[in-house]
Amino acid sequence: MNVTELVKISIILLLVATGVALVSRRLRVPYVTGLVLAGLPITELLSYRIGLDPALVLNLFLPILIFEAGINTDVSRLRSTFKPIALLALPGAVISSGIIALLLKLGLGLAWIPALLVGVILANTDTVSMIAVFKEIPVPSRLSTIVEGETLFNDAAALVSFNLISQVYSTGSITLLEGIQQLLFISLGGCVVGLVLGYLSIPVFTRLDDPLSSLLLTVAIALGTFQVGQFLGVSGAVAVVVAGLIFGNQGLSRNTSASSRITLLSFWEYASFTVNTFIFLLIGLEINLVTFWKTLPAVLLAVLAYQAGRILTVYPLLAIVRWFDRPIPLRWQHLLFLGNIKGSLSMALALSLPTTLPGRDVLIALVFGSVLVSLVGQGLSLPWLVKRLKLSKFSATQQQVEELQAQLMTGKAAQDELDSLLKTGVLPKSVYEEMRSAYQVRVAGAEKSLRDLYNRRVDNSDAKNHDLSKLDAIRRRLLLAEKGVLNEALRKRILSEEIVQVRIKSIDEQLLQLDDD
Repeated sequence: MNVTELVKISIILLLVATGVALVSRRLRVPYVTGLVLAGLPITELLSYRIGLDPALVLNLFLPILIFEAGINTDVSRLRSTFKPIALLALPGAVISSGIIALLLKLGLGLAWIPALLVGVILANTDTVSMIAVFKEIPVPSRLSTIVEGETLFNDAAALVSFNLISQVYSTGSITLLEGIQQLLFISLGGCVVGLVLGYLSIPVFTRLDDPLSSLLLTVAIALGTFQVGQFLGVSGAVAVVVAGLIFGNQGLSRNTSASSRITLLSFWEYASFTVNTFIFLLIGLEINLVTFWKTLPAVLLAVLAYQAGRILTVYPLLAIVRWFDRPIPLRWQHLLFLGNIKGSLSMALALSLPTTLPGRDVLIALVFGSVLVSLVGQGLSLPWLVKRLKLSKFSATQQQVEELQAQLMTGKAAQDELDSLLKTGVLPKSVYEEMRSAYQVRVAGAEKSLRDLYNRRVDNSDAKNHDLSKLDAIRRRLLLAEKGVLNEALRKRILSEEIVQVRIKSIDEQLLQLDDD
């Protein structure tokens, strides 16, 4: 395929994606599901065969998606929900992979290595569809963070496990100790690479005044970190996750102008949206309906297997959470189970199966069929499920609180920008003072209204008042900040352990009294 034909095909795909966006909005169908369905018949209309290239997905698309998720993830919120995320993304993924592999071995007669490879592939959860629904239907922020965090680390865990099992297949055998050592080396090595490159990029970023140059740097970080990790034999996905988290929570908050932040975040939002558009269109192009129909019984068995793996990990593991963290509501667990959608990484890993693996074509068809059933069946039912579980409650009081928060945040941001303009000499002081005072009136009004609402919450004898859970979320962040300072003081031996533990116990009791967000 020459460049001219590639451009023509790209234009066709972009036009199809635009049409899907219009139709899906009118029919209220998830955008990504509409893309897959639209991609199914396109192959017959094109003169050239195009499909999902695993090298393209793993080396270009995946780093972009992971980095974009990383820079937009609030580390403080991720830290507050890390325990359930870690349970689902690490032991949960391993247990689920084992259950799927066992059921496929018993049901389809697969050997252990192919069954384990497919188990790892189908245990991976693609949350693009879920996040797309969350953007349209408000859900509790803690639930959204758990979903995003699980996917962020689940992708990396799937790649590490897949490569380890592939190595066992190629070498013939590996001891348990060797497997654990390699797993730790690959994972921890990826963390180190991400930490080093993430922190090294921050001083360079802060010295770049040009937003366009900053964009080029972030692209180099995202793609380069993945390649450095792969070159060193560690997990490139883990490295990109860590680098994205560091850059998003450290680099963007250090002397970066509002315009530069908006430019950078808008670029990455567009890049992620474009990548997802092409990925899901290509998924539809890659699936052959004739092959899907022939393998339908095996596909349905695979779907049952990965749902069984999910249900046997989500409910037991999240039941344990109540022993050491805030419990996860049962309705949230239902969504985490039923929203177990498969996507692009599953298909890319299927195409990356060793070429010498017996029955490789059948395994690829099995994964492709499972992804199609998942995206269409679960993707279409996900918005209905969110509403059915009544997770999208958005009361008038909560709306009022968020409007006041928006007023307060925008006023503060404008004042910070005015300070910067005064300092650089762009504005004369008289104009600066006049404009700043106007914003101060807005800020003061929002602060007073929020304070009145908060005092009403404190005086309210009904502790189950969910209308003001948004204020409880703010209170939770403050308590977590207090807890973090105490732990840091204990680490530096500024405070004694006895004093710190008493204070932390008191903070934990206050956290448990807050309504969930």
